[in-house]
Amino acid sequence: MTSLVVSIAGASGYAGGELIRLVAAHPHLTLGALAAGSNAGARVLDVHPHLASLGDRRFVGTSAEALAGADVVFLALPHGESASIAAALSPDAIVVDLGADHRLESASAWTTYYGGTHAGSWTYGMPELIGRAEISVSRRIANPGCYPTGVILGLAPLLAAGLIEPDDVVVVAASGTTGAGRKPSEALLASTVMGQMSTYKAGGVHQHIPEIEQALTQAAGSQVTVSFTPLLAPMPRGILATSTAKLAQGVTTELLREALHAAYAHEAFVEVLPPSVWPQTGATFGSNAVHLQVAADSHSGRAIVVSAIDNLVKGAAGQAVQNANIAAGFDERLGLTALGVNP
Repeated sequence: MTSLVVSIAGASGYAGGELIRLVAAHPHLTLGALAAGSNAGARVLDVHPHLASLGDRRFVGTSAEALAGADVVFLALPHGESASIAAALSPDAIVVDLGADHRLESASAWTTYYGGTHAGSWTYGMPELIGRAEISVSRRIANPGCYPTGVILGLAPLLAAGLIEPDDVVVVAASGTTGAGRKPSEALLASTVMGQMSTYKAGGVHQHIPEIEQALTQAAGSQVTVSFTPLLAPMPRGILATSTAKLAQGVTTELLREALHAAYAHEAFVEVLPPSVWPQTGATFGSNAVHLQVAADSHSGRAIVVSAIDNLVKGAAGQAVQNANIAAGFDERLGLTALGVNP
C-alpha cells in the first residue's frame, strides 16, 4: 500500500507533538515538514523529549509553501489561524483542521464566540456521529473540539431516540492543563494548578458551546440548548464530562443503555462500560477511546451521562488521524489504539 507524506503545522504544541508521535508509528504515513512558528529552527527533541527517535529533525517556519507537496496536512494551530493557510493548499491534499476555524456552520456564532471573519464550514469529522461516507470523499475536514467530542458522543444517541429533552442540557466537564495549549501563563503554573480545581469561562461564554449545540441539534432534530461549565483539573491530560438532561416520560437506565449500545456496538473507539462502572480519565490515557456510562436519576428526573477521553488523542490528534485514515481509504484504526495506559 502506498505511503502518504504528512505535514504538520503547529507541530511544537501539545496536539502537534501527539500528531508526530502517532504519524511516526503509522504503517502508511511518513513525516514530512514539521512547521512550528516561533520554534522554527529548533530541534524536535528539544521541544518534545519523548520523540528522541527523530534525532536532529528540526521545525520549519509555518507557511503554505512549507506544507505544500504533502498528501495529508494537519493544522494544529490556534483558533483563527488555519483558514488562510488552508486556502493556499492544494485542493487534492487531505487537510484536517484541529482548530475551530471550520467547525461552525453559523457565521454569527463564530463572530460571537471567536470574533473575526467566518471561514465557512468543512465536513465535521466525528465518524461515529456523521458516519464515514461524507468523510471518505472529503478533502477538507474539521476536527471536533476536545470537550465537544465526549459530550456529543454521550448525548447524541439519547436525543436522537427521544429519550431526553433538548431544552435543558447541563454539562460540567473537567480538563487537564494541556487543553489550554502550550503558551505559558500564571494560571497554568504548577503551583497554581496542583492541589486544586478551578472554574473558568463559565456563564455561557466558552467557545465550544455553539459546536456542542450544533451537533446535538442535528441529532435531536430540534434546537438543543446547553449550559456548559468547564473546570481545570490538576492533571496534564484527560477530560471527564458529566452531562445531564431531563428524561422523557417513563425512560429507565436500561433504555438509556440500550440506545448507547445500539449506536456504538460496532464502533472501535467508543466503549459503553458495564453497569455501575464509571469512566475514569486514567483509563483512556494515551488512547483514542471514549468511555461512556449512563444512568436515569429517578429522583431528579434527569439522565446522567459521564464520558472520559484523552483530550490530546480522541480530543485532538487521534481523531485527526482517524479522519485522515478514512479520507485516505485506510482502515480507520491504523496507528491508533482503544487501550489506555494506566497507571
